[in-house]
Amino acid sequence: MSKPFYVKYEAPKEIVDAAYEALSIASKTGVVRKGTNEATKAVERAQAKLVVIAEDVDPPEVIAHLPLLCEERKIPYVFVPNKEKLGNAVGIDVPCASACILKEGDATGLIKEIVTRIEQVKRGAQ
Repeated sequence: MSKPFYVKYEAPKEIVDAAYEALSIASKTGVVRKGTNEATKAVERAQAKLVVIAEDVDPPEVIAHLPLLCEERKIPYVFVPNKEKLGNAVGIDVPCASACILKEGDATGLIKEIVTRIEQVKRGAQ
C-alpha cells in the first residue's frame, strides 16, 4: 500500500520503535497529549517537544494538517505506521491517530536522539 499524501518522509524502523518507546516512557514519567485535537492545540501553542502521527488514519484529512503545522512551528514530528500501536504506547486501549510529548520525563535523551535522526532523514529525503 502506498503512503498517504500527508506523509512527507519515510521513517526507518529504529526511529519508529524509538518513538513508540519515547511515548511510553513519557506517558509514565512526563506529560503526553493523546489525539489529534490535543496534539494540534499543543503544536499551535508551541508546547509540543515531539509529535507522533499514525499513517493508517482514515480518512487521512483528519490529521493531514499536523505535518504542515509542525513545519510552520518548527516542532519535530515522526510518522509511525500503526494507530493501534500508537494508542498502546500512550497507555490507552483504543487506536490513536496522533499524540505529542509536552514534558519528556525520563525520555529526554531518547527524544533528542529521535529528533536528530529525523533531521538527518528529512535532509536525505529532500
